[in-house]
Amino acid sequence: MSTPGGPMRSSRLPLVPELPKGDIVSTYDRYEDAKHAVDVLARASFPVRQISIVGNDVRSVERVTGRLTYGRVALMGALSGAYLGLFLGLLLFIFQPDNGAILGVFAAAIAIGAGFGMLFGVLSYAMNRNRRDFSSVMQMIATRYDLITEPELVHEARRVLTESVQQEPRGQ
Repeated sequence: MSTPGGPMRSSRLPLVPELPKGDIVSTYDRYEDAKHAVDVLARASFPVRQISIVGNDVRSVERVTGRLTYGRVALMGALSGAYLGLFLGLLLFIFQPDNGAILGVFAAAIAIGAGFGMLFGVLSYAMNRNRRDFSSVMQMIATRYDLITEPELVHEARRVLTESVQQEPRGQ
């Protein structure tokens, strides 16, 4: 039996989430740029287990994807219900594979799932009609991303990143 602080526990993964400690190697405006920097360090055999990407000034962004109508809600409910019906049809097939009318079972499961999905979607929309008449997607986005590592590795990481920038062709 091992203890939480024993020798088997990785010093990299804390039991309770906490911000990584260390110094900032570089800062980026886009997450893709920070990931690219870690890729550059990995290709240079830098100990990337000692690197963390920390997003700062996190904001919630809700992107509106469209207006909700009874037709759209019914269609979305029917599609999600049909997926559930397909899943249930597959379960029936797995547990009774010698069924001769399996296509009928699939069709019935999909139709019943679509019907119930449509019904529940429309009822839910009708009960919440005045609260929300649009669909959206929620995202969490940081305004900047810092690469952080242990103080004794900062200079080496900066050297590797600087050399990679100097070696890149000018057209990128």
